[in-house]
Amino acid sequence: MKRIAATLILSALASSVLAAPKPCEELKAEIEAKIQAQNVSSYTLEIVSNEEAHDQNMVVGTCENGTKKIIYQKNDR
Repeated sequence: MKRIAATLILSALASSVLAAPKPCEELKAEIEAKIQAQNVSSYTLEIVSNEEAHDQNMVVGTCENGTKKIIYQKNDR
């Protein structure tokens, strides 16, 4: 349940970021800042190609003109 809630929050936060194509590292840094502002302590953000993004629920951003995605995973303790 926590994972679903976190995904929804991150999707809402990232929606404005998805409007314009950005370099992946810049977008990842912006998303990371938003995650840290929510006091999430243990997570993973990873830049992957479109083919590697199997679970669309984990995608929190698209970059490099739609050729890559940024995926989020909260690490449980």
